Amino acid sequence: MGTTSELWTLEASALAKLVASGEVSAAEAVEAHLERIAAVNPRVNAVTRLLEDGARQAARETDRRRAAGERLGPLAGVPFTVKENIHVAGSATTHGVPYFRDRVAKADAPPVRRLRAAGAIPIGRTNMPDLAIAGVHTVSQLFGDTVNPWDPQRTPGGTSGGDAVAVATGMAALGLGNDSGGSIRNPATFNGVAGLKPSYGRFPADHRMTDQEPVLGHQLFPVDGPLARSVADLRAAYEVLAGTDPQDPRAVPAPLYGPRPEAPVRVGVVTDPGGRGDVHPDVRAAIEAAAAALEDAGHPVEEVEVPRLQDALDGFGALLMTEFSLAWPVLRRLLTDDSARHIELDTRRHPAVGLEEYLRQTGVRLGVQRAWARFFERCPLLLGPVSTRPVPEPVVPRTAEEQDAMMAPMRLLTATTYVGVPAVAVPTGLAAGLPQGVQVVAGMYREDLCLDAAQCIEDRLGVLAPLDPRPCRNG
Repeated sequence: MGTTSELWTLEASALAKLVASGEVSAAEAVEAHLERIAAVNPRVNAVTRLLEDGARQAARETDRRRAAGERLGPLAGVPFTVKENIHVAGSATTHGVPYFRDRVAKADAPPVRRLRAAGAIPIGRTNMPDLAIAGVHTVSQLFGDTVNPWDPQRTPGGTSGGDAVAVATGMAALGLGNDSGGSIRNPATFNGVAGLKPSYGRFPADHRMTDQEPVLGHQLFPVDGPLARSVADLRAAYEVLAGTDPQDPRAVPAPLYGPRPEAPVRVGVVTDPGGRGDVHPDVRAAIEAAAAALEDAGHPVEEVEVPRLQDALDGFGALLMTEFSLAWPVLRRLLTDDSARHIELDTRRHPAVGLEEYLRQTGVRLGVQRAWARFFERCPLLLGPVSTRPVPEPVVPRTAEEQDAMMAPMRLLTATTYVGVPAVAVPTGLAAGLPQGVQVVAGMYREDLCLDAAQCIEDRLGVLAPLDPRPCRNG
């Protein structure tokens, strides 16, 4: 290492090794990232609030323990950011809106607690759309717009856009976000980093906005997960975050690693899920490059169709939009006209249904899951797009047609969330100066297969971040 100011360029695993060996102190690691935030965040607006006092105290404790000969956790001294809708003790969980600006959390959410136990240090909170429901561009009432560091005229995606930008620009080595339809994988791809959406029940979480428990769809679909600059760092976070927790009875004691295949497993490739014909050439090229990397690694590769895709999309919309319709009179008062429009337009695409149809849809989901389970018996991995379109501009749709044009390219994100299976988004390179990426999907609780395949892709196609935010391409 040249100077401690360069520590922000290191991946999480490398930084943790330096701290554990004593070559670098945790205090130096934290200060380097605080300096990086001060230098970069005014240009991208990803970090909403610093947790600097707590971070410095945690770093001092880490250094004391190392000096005393105590064993440190696998992520000792690694700074991480936390999305504004995940509880951090002593910090308000604002969800990006004024109503929650003073709702200070009394305790950490399970994933924050697990990362702390592994030695990682929360260094800041990160931006998100209002209530994580206001579209796929990261802008909130409390904190404004977050900027894509590759091109300020493009969106950073959402809803975990703040964490993706923080990780991409070196303000943190890891980010903790959540995904309820692509909200980790979308901004990861749009910012040139990697992201893991775990299986339903793999990581414990607590998504209560108040003391009221979430209803069925909001129990089944949102999952917390990490963003990182490398697949190895995703794996390190995965091993820390997985497991049961009394705070979340949904979390299951599934093994971290399933049976090791005797040979590279078959990969099904889908370029245009559902055959809509909207795949951009740059996205097609990214999928082809990822498929070639997997094939060169020995994986048999074949083109496939996604099982029961339309049923998954319809079921996702029916369950969530029906639930939103019941809570909408309360939620609407917390939103601006622009931030409310995303849900209002989605209700036109997926109108609320009655009790009988809602109950029927809970059964449809089981049938779709069964079809996907059969698919993964034959093809243990699925390779496909995160979005069939390149990184878009941060526009707010005004009509149902514009809303469909924004959401349809991300249909494979929606379907995988609905089924509950794990997926890893991994970069594949640049096209026209913008990051490209793919997602690798596997059967329930086979995050290990996703990570192994994503590692093959990364080994062949490289890592894109960290980077300095770029000026507008038009001047």
